[in-house]
Amino acid sequence: MAESAKKVARQTEERLDRVAENVREKFDRVTRGKFSDTVKDGRFADRNAAGADRGQAKPKRRNQGGSQR
Repeated sequence: MAESAKKVARQTEERLDRVAENVREKFDRVTRGKFSDTVKDGRFADRNAAGADRGQAKPKRRNQGGSQR
């Protein structure tokens, strides 16, 4: 009985190792340079200064009956 338990444990460990390797490979494929490529291509170069849109949203919310802060 102990031998079969060891065999099952070894097979489970090997399976988990394969799953972990597959996850690492897929993660690397998904994240490989996509964001840095986007930044290098200048995709965010035309964006307004950070927070510029926030100032416009407050009066709109107030006019719609939102918070009065």
